[in-house]
Amino acid sequence: MTTEQEWQRDKETFVAGETRPGPLAGEFARLTTRLLAAPSVEDVLERVLEATTLMVPAAELASFTLIGADGQFHTPAETGGVAVELDLLQYRFREGPCVESAEPAGPAVAISPDLADEPRWPRWAPAAAALGVRAVVSTALIPGPPTGRSIGALNVYSRSPNGLDEADRDVLLLLATHASLALAATDAVTRAELQTAHLRKAIDSRDVIGQAKGIIMARRGVSADEAFDVLRRTSQDLNVKLAELARTLAERHTEIDLPAG
Repeated sequence: MTTEQEWQRDKETFVAGETRPGPLAGEFARLTTRLLAAPSVEDVLERVLEATTLMVPAAELASFTLIGADGQFHTPAETGGVAVELDLLQYRFREGPCVESAEPAGPAVAISPDLADEPRWPRWAPAAAALGVRAVVSTALIPGPPTGRSIGALNVYSRSPNGLDEADRDVLLLLATHASLALAATDAVTRAELQTAHLRKAIDSRDVIGQAKGIIMARRGVSADEAFDVLRRTSQDLNVKLAELARTLAERHTEIDLPAG
C-alpha cells in the first residue's frame, strides 16, 4: 500500500521535472491544442483521425460513424476508400462494430481480434475479411449533457489478425473521449448541423465523382456503372479516397488517366 510519504515523494519528483511525459502523452497534449482551435465538426474529425493513425500504428484504416438527424448512419471522415466500404456494409447489413457502438443503447466498445472467426456479425465479418481486414475496434462517441447518448463511433481496422491489442483499445478510448468533448464544444454540435455538414460533403463528392465518371465514359466508351467501378477499384488499389481520386482526375484529366485493369 502506498504511504503518504511515498505519494509526496512522487509529487516532488514530478514537480522537480525529473519525470517527463512519454511521447504518447505529448501527442495527446498536441491533439488537445489542435482540437481547441478546430472551427468545425469536419476539422475535429479530421484531426482526430490524423492522431489515430499516428498513435495507433496498427490502425491501417480509420473512420468516424455519425448518426444523422434522420437516425441514419453515415461516414463523414475516413482515411481511405476501403474504410468507407467497410462502414457502408455495416449500415446496409445493420450489423457490425461501428453500428453497435454508435447505437445509443449499444456498448461503449466493440472489438473483434479476428473477423475470419467472428460469429457475432454473420454477414459483415466475412465481407470485411474478403476486403482484407481482420481486426477491428469501434469506440462510442458520447457528447455528454444534455442527453448522454451516443452520437456515433470511432472505428479502426487492421489487416492483421490480432493486430489491435488492449493498449490500442485504451488509446482509442482516450481518442474517442477527446473527439466527444471537442464535438460538444464545437458550434456545429447539434444533430441537424452534423447532418448539414454531411450533406454538403456528400453533394460535393457526388458532383466531382460525376465529372470523373463522365471523363472515363468518354475516353473508354463504357457505361456509368462501369466507369464508377473503374474509380472504385483504383481507389482501393491506391488506398486513396474515392472523392479525392475523382477530383484529381477531373482537375488534371489532360495529364493523367486511370489504369485500364
